[in-house]
Formats: sequence, C-alpha cells, structure tokens
Amino acid sequence: MTRIALLGAGGKMGVRLAANLKGSAYDVDHVEISADGRARLREAVGVDCVTRDEALARADVVLMAVPDRLIGRIAHEIVATLRPGTIVIMLDAAAPHAGELPERADISYFVTHPCHPPIFNDETDPAAKRDFFGGVHARQHIVCALMQGPEEHYALGEAIARTIYKPVMRSHRCTVEHIAILEPALSETVGATLSLALREATDEAVRRGVPRQAAEDFILGHLTIELAIAFGIFPEGKFSDGALKAIDEARPVIFRDNWLETVFSPEEVKRSVRAICHP
Repeated sequence: MTRIALLGAGGKMGVRLAANLKGSAYDVDHVEISADGRARLREAVGVDCVTRDEALARADVVLMAVPDRLIGRIAHEIVATLRPGTIVIMLDAAAPHAGELPERADISYFVTHPCHPPIFNDETDPAAKRDFFGGVHARQHIVCALMQGPEEHYALGEAIARTIYKPVMRSHRCTVEHIAILEPALSETVGATLSLALREATDEAVRRGVPRQAAEDFILGHLTIELAIAFGIFPEGKFSDGALKAIDEARPVIFRDNWLETVFSPEEVKRSVRAICHP
C-alpha cells in the first residue's frame, strides 16, 4: 500500500484530511508537533502520531497540511531526506508559485485544492446542505496540478486528492499558475472581498433603518437569481432594464478602470502569493 506522511495532522485541515484517510486505501503516518494538536487528532480521529523522521523515512507521499508561510521552511528541512520518487503534495499553490520549494529533480511536486460545495447543487441531505466547507457530507469539485514528476504521479496525486476531499465530483487538471490565479486572485482577492463588501452594504441598509432579517433575506435571495443569470445557470433569466441601468451607473463608482488587468496580471498574482508566504 502507498504510505503517506501527513504533516500537520493535528491542525484544522490536518484533522479533516486524517478523518478522510482513515480506512482508505493508504497507510498513513500522522505527524504533529503540538501537544494540543496530537490530543485533538486522537479525540477526533482516534489515531496517534509518530516522529517526523520516522514518517519521512518510509513515506511514498508527503502530504503537507501546514500553513502557507511554513511550507518553504519545512520543505527545505525535509526534501533532502526523502527517497527518490517521493511525491510531495501541497494543498495550495501559494508556496509553489512563489518559488518557495527547493530544487530536487528526482521527486515530484503535486498541488491540489478544493473548490468547496457549489452554491447551485442538488444536495437533499440536511447535513450535506449545512456542510459549507466540504470534505465531510457535501460533494465538491477539486483542482489538481503536477508541478514536476512523471505522468503516473499525476494519477496517484489525484486519487489521494479525491480521498482527502471526498465526496468529489469533478477533478480539473490545471497548472500551478492556474491554481494561483484561482486562489488567491479569483476566490480571495475578488470573491472574498466582494462577499465582505456585500455584507458591509447589507449592514449599511440596516443602519439606514431596514430590519436586519429583511435586509439579509432580500440580498441573499436576490444573489441566488443574480448569480444564476450571471453564470448562465438560468439561461432564460434576464436582468431587468432597471437592473441593467443600475449596473451601468454603479460600475465606475465601485470599480477602478482596468481592475481585472491589475488583479489578474502575472506580476500581481506572484506578488500576492509571496505576501501570503511572507506575511
């Protein structure tokens, strides 16, 4: 069986991964440096940890469930000790795209990230409908990239990704640069920022006298139809003439000229991932 060394197994993401790997087709050695993390892992998943050296000595795959800012340092500590042909899997493109990984030609680097459960889905189970993060009850899509290594390592990396993020629907093969464009640029720089702007706008409506529940019900309901129209989920749907007029007038007020070119330029994406790795 393929043996995985799960680094950071007692962290928030590590515990999620450990739970999905338990009882899977893989042998797993769990590594966690903090006592609290080890206790959390034991309570949540029922497994104990081994030392990092012990795990790495026999690992076929190293799964790094550690913060982006630590990946470069940890990678430089461990890569020289790995056996040739080992696959190092990272859960985010920030460190790989920022150039944080040490060079070693006879190992593989693989990057994967969850898309999280889609807004428009057909989940009926109440637990799945409340699984907003994914990886427990709700189905989600994922993205994967083989940064370096033989082609057969893509298949193994993707199979592990499907296990740690299960239940998975579509798996998209991308490049590391593609995943960096998706996060942070698309999902965080744009998506998270606009999500918080929507919350701030809702709070402003409340400050101006609208009952909070009415404001939240109104905007969240309207977002459903507006997103369905914008993304072609509801092709027969159209924005009203009044909505189109409001959109045209709002764009120059809310957005700077050329904001897309600024946010998604290769230079800005690279700057953003470097800032994530070196906060």
